[in-house]
Amino acid sequence: MSSGQHNAGHTHGQTQVQAKTEQWVESAKGTAHQAHDKACDVAGKTEGQAQLSKEENAGFFQQTGEQVVHMAQGAIDGVKNTLGMGEKK
Repeated sequence: MSSGQHNAGHTHGQTQVQAKTEQWVESAKGTAHQAHDKACDVAGKTEGQAQLSKEENAGFFQQTGEQVVHMAQGAIDGVKNTLGMGEKK
């Protein structure tokens, strides 16, 4: 084998290695992009669920507060009626 043939074979081998390396790099980039997109999707869903929970909790506390107010008003009316200070209907 002449040195020219040896160098050509060596260059061809390097080209194959370089091409394979580039494939792996591109594959890794694709995987990283997919992971990033998935993480963004999950984060968006989590944020939406947190907002929904926040709204549900606000509604629950408002309803509970109104119930407490009505109970307190009922207790006040009961005491007034017991003392004879209630409204005449």
